[in-house]
Amino acid sequence: MPIMMTVNLIPAFSDNYIFIFPLNGGAIAVVDPGDAAPVIAHFDKTGQKPDYIFLTHHHDDHIGGAEQLRTKYGCKIIGHAADAKRLPALDIAVNNGDQINIDGTDINVIRTDGHTIGHICYYMPAQETIFVGDTLFVMGCGRLFEGTAQQMFESLQRIKSLPDATSIYCAHEYTLANAEFANAHLPENEEIKNALYFFNQLRADNIPTVPTTLRAEKLSNPFLIAESAETFAEARTAKDNF
Repeated sequence: MPIMMTVNLIPAFSDNYIFIFPLNGGAIAVVDPGDAAPVIAHFDKTGQKPDYIFLTHHHDDHIGGAEQLRTKYGCKIIGHAADAKRLPALDIAVNNGDQINIDGTDINVIRTDGHTIGHICYYMPAQETIFVGDTLFVMGCGRLFEGTAQQMFESLQRIKSLPDATSIYCAHEYTLANAEFANAHLPENEEIKNALYFFNQLRADNIPTVPTTLRAEKLSNPFLIAESAETFAEARTAKDNF
């Protein structure tokens, strides 16, 4: 059985999520704090403080609040050594394939080039949880700002190889737009039709669609359904023009 973990979703900007969760030893982790203000507000309410910041990639809406949080709380910043020049100064630099232990929590580092070069995801096998940044979204994937379709396809295959029960925490609330595209792109897929209806109900009540599960994405996400880099590229181009 996976270790249960409570993850707080902190909305930021128009559609970002920042994630806050406890590690096994009681330390508090923050993932991709693009804005310090809502994170500080959260900790003012809870009376806690962050101990670690995990960064998936260098875009400002993911790192913009990291230095302010480190200055205020003294927390340590973790990120990809290969992208260190574009990140805040790293206290802990990690690389693809690293298996690290932070405050009693085992974390596997998975490099997922595509959205950017040097993007990484943090997978916690005991918790069956992965923080994917902008690599994978509910029924979607990140735009190819730096990498190629081949690189992104390979990155998604790494995520796809994880257990079906894996909880996926993606950093944006893009689900309705993604679901509408998926329904147009794969109109015979009943899982997509059902998901589109379900997510419309959630968003009508302002309920987040994150997290998702790998099982659900394998059934309804066109970019995980794609069986080759070529079909992935066709879907990505179609989504860019949708």
